Amino acid sequence: QVQLVESGGGLVQAGGSLRLSCAASGRTFSSYIMGWFRQAPGKERGFAAAISWSGGTDYADSVKGRFTVSRDNAQNTVYLQMNSLKPEGTAVYYCTADISGRLGIRRAPAQYNYWGQGTQVTVSS
Repeated sequence: QVQLVESGGGLVQAGGSLRLSCAASGRTFSSYIMGWFRQAPGKERGFAAAISWSGGTDYADSVKGRFTVSRDNAQNTVYLQMNSLKPEGTAVYYCTADISGRLGIRRAPAQYNYWGQGTQVTVSS
């Protein structure tokens, strides 16, 4: 069982920045692929970014160049630094873990095993 707890959401003006954190339980955190998804009102949950156990990263086109995902295996924590935020980035942001041991990052929500409760990010125009 893996528990994920997100923090760092809030209200920010367009063009501003936020850093989300996700603290994970589990003795083998360093072997997990960690992802961030987001869900806007009335829309499906969509992939934003992920980082593999080896440090490889993947980003949705909509956030590439503005968001940075990183991890601290000693602290069992993954981060999402979000810069140049846009109003369309308003959503609930979810941290997720893929514990399968696969090598490559996947973008489908079904590939992930555990989810946090989500943290609200609101970007005002």
